[in-house]
Amino acid sequence: MYGGWFAGEIDVADTFPTRNEFGFRNIADVNGSLSGDVWNPLQVAIASTKLVLDLTLPNPTSNINIARAATFRGFGILHMATDFCNGDLSSGPKLTTAQMLDSATYWLNIARSTGLANASADGLNLANASALGLARARLQKGDNAGAIAAAALVPAGYNYNMTYLQDLNNQNRIENKIWQYTFDRSALSVPVGYQNGDTRTPFLTPAQTPLRGQDALPLGFFPQQKFTAYGTSIRLASRLEADYIAAEASADPVAQLALIATRRTAAGQPAYAGAADANSVLTELLYQYGQDFYLEGRKLAAYRRHPTNIKNFLPAGATYLKPGYANVGTQTCYPVPYVEYSNNPNYGAP
Repeated sequence: MYGGWFAGEIDVADTFPTRNEFGFRNIADVNGSLSGDVWNPLQVAIASTKLVLDLTLPNPTSNINIARAATFRGFGILHMATDFCNGDLSSGPKLTTAQMLDSATYWLNIARSTGLANASADGLNLANASALGLARARLQKGDNAGAIAAAALVPAGYNYNMTYLQDLNNQNRIENKIWQYTFDRSALSVPVGYQNGDTRTPFLTPAQTPLRGQDALPLGFFPQQKFTAYGTSIRLASRLEADYIAAEASADPVAQLALIATRRTAAGQPAYAGAADANSVLTELLYQYGQDFYLEGRKLAAYRRHPTNIKNFLPAGATYLKPGYANVGTQTCYPVPYVEYSNNPNYGAP
């Protein structure tokens, strides 16, 4: 959700100034939503897996608990690497993006080997998810050959979904937060750039819904309809994403155009009629990737890889969608919160 606001996938219909800072990309390191909603839960997830990985467990090379913990530690660190400018782990020193990607790769490799050795359905499922995570991490670091090799390990038709449940007593723990913030808070509105008739970015118009934005938007409230229930799952890993990673890493316009054609057809879109030079084709490939993985936390990472090839990403200095706020800033990733680096003696200068 926060990545969607930051990367222009979704408009901020929320009244919180801290959330609007994500929308106009000028996040202060004392931003309470940054620390409370994004950084803290991510660090808790990463640290929780370490509690398991630090145990002396039987059959460590095939133990399903190690496979599971390493998978989600790897994905947690990968998320930190793609969205935050820097990071740290367990009160350690400040880490660069490259160092975070290396750490994610380390744990995802352990997850894959342990899951394969476990050989149960759960173990193999985790191994395949970790292969996709490895492909994402290697692509983000610029290791194209490694990304292609890891993507090839993901089986055809594979999907790994994160499961959510409807439970009004545990909304903040186990329910789909994107739907919660759409329905309960009316805080997520689909921008004009995504109101393009593509079936992958569904929404309701103001005339189709009784919901009204928590905060006034110039064009009204257009609630997203990709996630439509508290128990709707969210995809973590898939063969489809592996195909996109392999196509991007190949730098081959012919291979990229083939995937573009397939995905446009699947979404009921007309054939691509743009230029066939490598840069134009890459822009279209990343656009299709963004449509397929809308609101799944991928666009910011793609922007950091190819900042000039991403559509619907407001340039620095652009007027923000709501009056009373600053123009769009220059940030391309999130700062580490003040409460983190000021309380971690090993972090060093922010």
